[in-house]
Amino acid sequence: MALSRRVLLGRLAATGAAAAAVTAGPAQAAPSGSGRRVRTGFDRLAADGYRLLDGHRVGIVTNPTGVTHEAPARASEAERGEVRHIVDVMHADRRVRLTAVFGPEHGFRGTAQAGGSEGRYDDPATGLPVYDTYDKTVQELTGIFAQSGVDTVLFDIQDVGARFYTYIWTLYDCMVAAALAGLRFVVLDRPNPVTGRAATGPVLDRRYSSFVGREPIAQAHGMTVTELARLFNGEFVPRSAGRPVELETVAMTGWRRADFFDATGLPWVPPSPNMPTADTALVYAGTCLFEGTNLSEGRGTTRPFELLGAEGLDRRWAQAAAELDLPGVYFREAYFVPTFSKFQGKTVCGVQLHLHDRAAFDPVRTGIGLLVTAKRHWPQFAWLADHFDHLAGTATVRTMIDAGATTDEVTAAWQAELARFRAVRERYLHYR
Repeated sequence: MALSRRVLLGRLAATGAAAAAVTAGPAQAAPSGSGRRVRTGFDRLAADGYRLLDGHRVGIVTNPTGVTHEAPARASEAERGEVRHIVDVMHADRRVRLTAVFGPEHGFRGTAQAGGSEGRYDDPATGLPVYDTYDKTVQELTGIFAQSGVDTVLFDIQDVGARFYTYIWTLYDCMVAAALAGLRFVVLDRPNPVTGRAATGPVLDRRYSSFVGREPIAQAHGMTVTELARLFNGEFVPRSAGRPVELETVAMTGWRRADFFDATGLPWVPPSPNMPTADTALVYAGTCLFEGTNLSEGRGTTRPFELLGAEGLDRRWAQAAAELDLPGVYFREAYFVPTFSKFQGKTVCGVQLHLHDRAAFDPVRTGIGLLVTAKRHWPQFAWLADHFDHLAGTATVRTMIDAGATTDEVTAAWQAELARFRAVRERYLHYR
């Protein structure tokens, strides 16, 4: 049976994680509106007068990241560009027949922690019914769509580029449900904040399918949500629904595959409570693997996924990590006191990641190197094996590290499957 993120994170909470950092560097700021270059899928949809939605009863899958960065009226007011939620914008526009909102993990307005959602309610700002999609089966989603009365499902959520970030599987499940229900599905694009560089990491083995990975894609997929939607519809949806969904995608303009988020000029809205900055997303595809161990992955700190550690570790771990000479990253010996979950209220020793060359940095290889060295330097190291294997998408990573494999040996083990995925991925890429 596929495991839900609620079940997986519930197990983590029982062991106790995260911490308030003693020190933290400044968040990386995006350029102001005056430097704006990228136009999102929603921006283009609106600029076209919503013609793609004309005559349709529309429901939207979105969360707090579904915002538009409206251009100011005059150049002299460039610094006063407005950030508004697209649901509020569309609800106020008579050209759009917006009749329902569908909330993913963390909820439509983003008030729920990991493994939670906001339930069914009417949105106070718009009066629209908000339906909860989190932890729902495809059959349940099909029923929710039928109950809502929509004929077109719109999707607009900021992804972070990692297979185990649940929003892309909400996308997939909703596409399958829409195909079963005979509904049209429209995906609005946003940047992959860690660039659209080549995919890396292990490819999911379907035996470890769950809500942190439904189908065989790489751990760091290097795709945008519209590219993923096209891949899902070409490769996976027909297997689940018996046919592809009627899919429309609205691409961005101005985005290049090599762009990091701070090059887009778009405002960063945290996609989830523990993804506070675009810097967090840079390391997440590798260090989230620590969620599947008894070490803290930094949840609840000011630098989640950049701070890692455990009670009883010492400075030798940071030294061992530095000796790996991994490209693009330095490791600092760090101490913090968790505020909830693992090691709550106790002093934790570990490392903080400091990126000095984003283009050279490989988050998955870095995560593996940190796991290898942590296991060697902390006798109490333990896997939350079921959860870890679902995050990695395979048991091979865990069993190789247990057998004493090096970072190079572990990363070599997935190269053949990764090459096959890259060949499939190439057919669905839109941006260059």
